[in-house]
Amino acid sequence: MSEEVQHLQSRIWQEEPEADNPFACRAAYCHGYDVYGEMLGRAGWAEMVYLLFRGEAPTRTQAAVLELLAVALASAGPRDAAVHAAMCGGVGGSPAAAALIAALAVGAGSLGGAREVRLAMEGWQACGRDLAAWRRRWTEPSAEPIGIFPPAEHPAGFDPHGVSTATPVRQVLAHLAALTPDSRGAWLELHRAELEGAAGHPLSLVGVAAAALTDLGFSPVQGEMLFLLLRLPGAAAHALEQAEYGHKKFPFYRLELEDGPTEKVR
Repeated sequence: MSEEVQHLQSRIWQEEPEADNPFACRAAYCHGYDVYGEMLGRAGWAEMVYLLFRGEAPTRTQAAVLELLAVALASAGPRDAAVHAAMCGGVGGSPAAAALIAALAVGAGSLGGAREVRLAMEGWQACGRDLAAWRRRWTEPSAEPIGIFPPAEHPAGFDPHGVSTATPVRQVLAHLAALTPDSRGAWLELHRAELEGAAGHPLSLVGVAAAALTDLGFSPVQGEMLFLLLRLPGAAAHALEQAEYGHKKFPFYRLELEDGPTEKVR
C-alpha cells in the first residue's frame, strides 16, 4: 500500500493500488466487502447504499424497505418546489450540476424538505411509540437550538396545507407496514388518525420516510442526507425535460392581479 493511501483516514473505504501505478485502484473495500471482486453483480443499489451509511450489509427486508422508499421518493413531481427549481435551471440553460444544486438547496428546508425529515426522525428518537410523548412534543415549547434554519412552523412529518391524508402517503405507509409488521411504520399506520388529530394536520410523505429511515437504523443526520439523495432522480429528469421543451412551455405559476397591465388605473 502506498504512503498516500496509508494516510487516508476512512472507516468506510479502503483501497489497494495497482502494482505499476500507485494512483490506480486494484481493489476497493467498503466496510471490508470487496466491491468489484465480490459485490459487483450480486449486490443491488439499496444494499450498496445501506452498506455505505450503516457499515453493515442489510437484511433482505431492510433492502426491500430502502428500495421501496427510493421508488416512493424518486420523483416529487413538477409541483414540488425542489423539482421546480431544477426545472428553472434546465430551461435557463444551466449546467447539469447547477440544476441539481438548485434542487438540493430548495429541498433542504423544514417545509417538505430534508431538514423536516431530520426533525421528524429526532421526534422518533425522543418519543418512540408513545402517543402521549408525541402530544407533549407538539404542545410544549420547542427546545430546538438556534441555527441556520428558522424554527419549524408545524409538526415535522405532517402537511401544514393538507386537508386529509393524501392517497400516495397512505399507499406507501401500507406497503411499509406489510413489509415490516413490527416496525414504526406499522405503528404509524395503526395510530395515524390519533397522531393527525394531535398534530392538527394530515400525515405527509416526509413523516412516512422519517419512520422508515428510523426503522432502518439511520441517524437523523444520515436520514437528512439520504432524503436529499433519493429525491434527485426526479429533479434531474424534469430539468432535462424542461430544457427540451424550452421557456415557451415552462409551467409558470398563475398569478391573479387586482391591477394588471391591461386594467385602467384609477
